[in-house]
Amino acid sequence: MTDYTARRTMMVDTQVRPSDVTKFPIIDAMLTVKREDFVPASQREAAYMGENLDLGQGRVLLEPRTLAKMLDALAITNREMVLDVGCAMGYSAAVIAHMAEAVVAVEEDESMAAEAQEALVAAGADNVVVHHGSLAEGAAAHGPYDVIVIEGGVMEVPDALLDQLKDGGRIAALFMEGALGEVRIGHKRGDQVSWRMSFNASAPVLDGFKREVAFQF
Repeated sequence: MTDYTARRTMMVDTQVRPSDVTKFPIIDAMLTVKREDFVPASQREAAYMGENLDLGQGRVLLEPRTLAKMLDALAITNREMVLDVGCAMGYSAAVIAHMAEAVVAVEEDESMAAEAQEALVAAGADNVVVHHGSLAEGAAAHGPYDVIVIEGGVMEVPDALLDQLKDGGRIAALFMEGALGEVRIGHKRGDQVSWRMSFNASAPVLDGFKREVAFQF
Protein backbone atom coordinates (compact mmCIF):
# COMPACT_ATOMS: atom_id res chain seq x y z
CA MET A 1 0.00 0.00 0.00
CA THR A 2 1.35 3.43 -0.97
CA ASP A 3 2.35 5.68 1.93
CA TYR A 4 0.92 8.98 0.71
CA THR A 5 1.67 10.74 4.01
CA ALA A 6 5.40 10.16 3.45
CA ARG A 7 5.03 11.39 -0.13
CA ARG A 8 3.33 14.58 1.08
CA THR A 9 6.18 15.24 3.49
CA MET A 10 8.71 14.56 0.74
CA MET A 11 6.84 16.95 -1.62
CA VAL A 12 6.99 19.74 0.94
CA ASP A 13 10.62 19.06 1.91
CA THR A 14 11.98 18.75 -1.66
CA GLN A 15 9.67 20.94 -3.79
CA VAL A 16 8.07 23.57 -1.56
CA ARG A 17 10.52 24.56 1.19
CA PRO A 18 13.55 24.79 -1.18
CA SER A 19 11.53 27.27 -3.27
CA ASP A 20 11.64 29.82 -0.43
CA VAL A 21 8.08 29.06 0.70
CA THR A 22 8.16 29.25 4.48
CA LYS A 23 4.73 30.58 5.55
CA PHE A 24 3.29 28.11 8.05
CA PRO A 25 -0.31 28.09 6.69
CA ILE A 26 0.93 27.04 3.23
CA ILE A 27 3.28 24.35 4.56
CA ASP A 28 0.57 23.07 6.92
CA ALA A 29 -2.07 22.96 4.17
CA MET A 30 0.19 21.12 1.74
CA LEU A 31 1.13 18.59 4.43
CA THR A 32 -2.56 18.11 5.30
CA VAL A 33 -4.50 18.07 2.02
CA LYS A 34 -4.42 14.65 0.35
CA ARG A 35 -3.35 15.56 -3.17
CA GLU A 36 -3.97 11.98 -4.34
CA ASP A 37 -7.70 12.40 -3.62
CA PHE A 38 -7.98 15.29 -6.12
CA VAL A 39 -6.65 13.55 -9.24
CA PRO A 40 -8.09 10.81 -11.50
CA ALA A 41 -7.66 7.33 -10.02
CA SER A 42 -5.21 6.47 -12.81
CA GLN A 43 -2.98 9.40 -11.76
CA ARG A 44 -2.83 8.79 -7.99
CA GLU A 45 0.67 7.30 -8.18
CA ALA A 46 1.90 10.44 -9.96
CA ALA A 47 0.11 12.92 -7.66
CA TYR A 48 3.28 14.07 -5.86
CA MET A 49 5.60 14.43 -8.86
CA GLY A 50 7.35 17.77 -9.18
CA GLU A 51 5.68 18.71 -12.45
CA ASN A 52 2.27 19.71 -13.82
CA LEU A 53 -0.06 16.70 -13.78
CA ASP A 54 -2.11 16.15 -16.94
CA LEU A 55 -5.83 15.94 -16.12
CA GLY A 56 -6.95 15.69 -19.76
CA GLN A 57 -8.80 18.24 -21.93
CA GLY A 58 -5.79 20.55 -21.94
CA ARG A 59 -5.96 20.95 -18.16
CA VAL A 60 -3.29 20.32 -15.55
CA LEU A 61 -2.94 20.26 -11.80
CA LEU A 62 -0.19 22.85 -11.26
CA GLU A 63 3.08 21.49 -9.88
CA PRO A 64 3.29 21.92 -6.07
CA ARG A 65 6.10 24.51 -6.35
CA THR A 66 4.06 26.79 -8.64
CA LEU A 67 0.94 26.74 -6.45
CA ALA A 68 2.95 27.19 -3.25
CA LYS A 69 4.91 30.16 -4.60
CA MET A 70 1.72 31.79 -5.91
CA LEU A 71 0.11 31.47 -2.48
CA ASP A 72 3.27 32.71 -0.78
CA ALA A 73 3.28 35.86 -2.93
CA LEU A 74 -0.44 36.46 -2.31
CA ALA A 75 -0.19 36.12 1.51
CA ILE A 76 -3.87 35.22 1.95
CA THR A 77 -5.35 35.85 5.41
CA ASN A 78 -8.19 34.14 7.26
CA ARG A 79 -10.45 37.14 6.78
CA GLU A 80 -10.30 37.06 2.99
CA MET A 81 -12.57 35.72 0.27
CA VAL A 82 -10.74 33.99 -2.59
CA LEU A 83 -11.83 33.18 -6.15
CA ASP A 84 -10.03 30.04 -7.37
CA VAL A 85 -10.39 29.97 -11.17
CA GLY A 86 -10.00 26.57 -12.82
CA CYS A 87 -10.04 24.47 -9.66
CA ALA A 88 -10.26 21.22 -11.72
CA MET A 89 -10.87 18.45 -9.16
CA GLY A 90 -10.53 20.80 -6.20
CA TYR A 91 -6.98 20.44 -4.86
CA SER A 92 -6.04 24.12 -5.04
CA ALA A 93 -9.33 25.12 -3.41
CA ALA A 94 -8.75 22.65 -0.58
CA VAL A 95 -5.27 24.09 0.05
CA ILE A 96 -6.49 27.72 -0.10
CA ALA A 97 -9.38 26.85 2.24
CA HIS A 98 -6.80 26.36 5.02
CA MET A 99 -5.78 30.03 4.74
CA ALA A 100 -8.85 31.95 3.62
CA GLU A 101 -12.17 32.72 5.24
CA ALA A 102 -13.99 31.36 2.18
CA VAL A 103 -13.20 30.10 -1.32
CA VAL A 104 -15.34 30.16 -4.46
CA ALA A 105 -13.89 27.53 -6.81
CA VAL A 106 -14.86 27.92 -10.48
CA GLU A 107 -14.78 24.95 -12.85
CA GLU A 108 -16.37 24.80 -16.30
CA ASP A 109 -15.89 21.07 -16.93
CA GLU A 110 -19.04 19.51 -15.50
CA SER A 111 -17.52 16.18 -14.46
CA MET A 112 -14.49 17.88 -12.86
CA ALA A 113 -16.79 20.27 -10.96
CA ALA A 114 -18.83 17.32 -9.64
CA GLU A 115 -15.68 15.46 -8.59
CA ALA A 116 -14.31 18.60 -6.93
CA GLN A 117 -17.52 18.98 -4.93
CA GLU A 118 -17.32 15.37 -3.79
CA ALA A 119 -13.61 15.47 -2.90
CA LEU A 120 -13.92 18.78 -1.03
CA VAL A 121 -16.81 17.47 1.05
CA ALA A 122 -14.81 14.31 1.84
CA ALA A 123 -11.85 16.50 2.84
CA GLY A 124 -14.04 18.55 5.19
CA ALA A 125 -13.42 21.80 3.28
CA ASP A 126 -16.74 23.32 4.32
CA ASN A 127 -15.70 26.90 3.50
CA VAL A 128 -15.50 26.18 -0.25
CA VAL A 129 -18.31 26.66 -2.78
CA VAL A 130 -17.86 25.01 -6.20
CA HIS A 131 -19.30 27.15 -9.01
CA HIS A 132 -19.87 25.36 -12.32
CA GLY A 133 -19.44 27.90 -15.11
CA SER A 134 -17.09 29.65 -17.52
CA LEU A 135 -13.59 30.20 -16.11
CA ALA A 136 -13.23 33.50 -17.95
CA GLU A 137 -16.45 34.82 -16.40
CA GLY A 138 -15.57 33.88 -12.81
CA ALA A 139 -18.40 33.99 -10.28
CA ALA A 140 -19.56 37.60 -9.96
CA ALA A 141 -22.61 36.66 -7.88
CA HIS A 142 -20.37 35.65 -4.94
CA GLY A 143 -17.90 38.56 -5.31
CA PRO A 144 -16.17 40.89 -5.06
CA TYR A 145 -13.03 39.04 -3.93
CA ASP A 146 -9.95 39.98 -1.92
CA VAL A 147 -7.81 37.56 -3.93
CA ILE A 148 -8.09 35.77 -7.30
CA VAL A 149 -5.90 32.80 -8.28
CA ILE A 150 -5.90 31.41 -11.83
CA GLU A 151 -4.95 27.72 -11.99
CA GLY A 152 -3.39 27.59 -15.45
CA GLY A 153 -1.68 29.61 -18.13
CA VAL A 154 -3.08 32.87 -19.52
CA MET A 155 -2.16 35.20 -22.36
CA GLU A 156 -4.44 37.88 -20.99
CA VAL A 157 -6.85 38.17 -18.07
CA PRO A 158 -10.46 39.01 -19.05
CA ASP A 159 -11.88 42.27 -17.71
CA ALA A 160 -14.84 40.28 -16.36
CA LEU A 161 -12.48 38.68 -13.83
CA LEU A 162 -10.57 41.85 -12.94
CA ASP A 163 -13.91 43.56 -12.29
CA GLN A 164 -14.60 40.98 -9.55
CA LEU A 165 -11.46 41.98 -7.62
CA LYS A 166 -11.94 44.38 -4.71
CA ASP A 167 -10.13 47.70 -4.67
CA GLY A 168 -6.86 46.82 -2.90
CA GLY A 169 -7.18 43.15 -3.89
CA ARG A 170 -4.51 40.86 -5.37
CA ILE A 171 -4.50 38.45 -8.30
CA ALA A 172 -1.98 35.78 -9.36
CA ALA A 173 -1.77 34.72 -13.00
CA LEU A 174 0.72 32.70 -15.03
CA PHE A 175 1.36 34.64 -18.24
CA MET A 176 2.61 32.36 -21.03
CA GLU A 177 4.75 33.40 -24.00
CA GLY A 178 5.31 30.27 -26.07
CA ALA A 179 6.63 27.47 -23.85
CA LEU A 180 7.86 29.82 -21.13
CA GLY A 181 5.86 31.81 -18.65
CA GLU A 182 6.04 33.98 -15.59
CA VAL A 183 3.73 34.32 -12.64
CA ARG A 184 2.77 37.93 -12.06
CA ILE A 185 0.98 39.35 -9.04
CA GLY A 186 -1.50 42.12 -9.77
CA HIS A 187 -2.60 44.77 -7.27
CA LYS A 188 -5.83 46.65 -7.91
CA ARG A 189 -6.07 50.36 -7.19
CA GLY A 190 -9.31 51.95 -8.32
CA ASP A 191 -10.01 50.52 -11.76
CA GLN A 192 -6.35 49.79 -12.56
CA VAL A 193 -4.40 46.59 -11.96
CA SER A 194 -0.62 46.95 -11.82
CA TRP A 195 1.37 43.73 -12.36
CA ARG A 196 4.80 42.73 -11.14
CA MET A 197 6.80 39.66 -12.07
CA SER A 198 7.13 37.08 -9.27
CA PHE A 199 8.75 33.90 -10.66
CA ASN A 200 8.99 31.67 -13.75
CA ALA A 201 6.70 28.71 -14.36
CA SER A 202 4.68 27.15 -17.18
CA ALA A 203 1.26 25.63 -17.83
CA PRO A 204 -1.12 25.19 -20.79
CA VAL A 205 -3.13 28.34 -21.60
CA LEU A 206 -6.72 27.97 -20.41
CA ASP A 207 -9.64 28.34 -22.81
CA GLY A 208 -10.99 31.87 -22.55
CA PHE A 209 -7.57 33.29 -21.64
CA LYS A 210 -5.95 33.29 -25.08
CA ARG A 211 -5.14 36.63 -26.67
CA GLU A 212 -7.58 37.87 -29.29
CA VAL A 213 -5.70 38.02 -32.59
CA ALA A 214 -6.63 41.21 -34.45
CA PHE A 215 -7.60 40.53 -38.04
CA GLN A 216 -5.41 42.33 -40.56
CA PHE A 217 -5.85 42.72 -44.30
